[in-house]
Amino acid sequence: MRKYKQVKRKEVIFLIDEWKLIEDKAASVLMKTGTFIKRMSLDGHITYFNMFEVGEVMKALRIIGANINQIAKKANETHNIYAEDVEKLRKENEEICHMLSKTYSCKTVQMNIPLQT
Repeated sequence: MRKYKQVKRKEVIFLIDEWKLIEDKAASVLMKTGTFIKRMSLDGHITYFNMFEVGEVMKALRIIGANINQIAKKANETHNIYAEDVEKLRKENEEICHMLSKTYSCKTVQMNIPLQT
């Protein structure tokens, strides 16, 4: 028995303009052309999530967490909490929700490939 997976290699021929179109679509979802072709042939679509802004979201979450800890510490020391602290938390929460909705937008690439029977 072989140690490696059995594979089937095929050669596909594209026109120059077809290849350029495929390369452009692969680049738009940050994939290598060969990987793009394989995924499209197996699944028929590729869903691309833009995750570049996750760093901003994590930074905002750390800031909010630090603020919550400071307010909790102050509330424990003085046995009360101030309205402006609650309002500040509410505004930061709205900001983080806006960033999350902007961050998790996705881009789907779909090509209709008619199968001949």
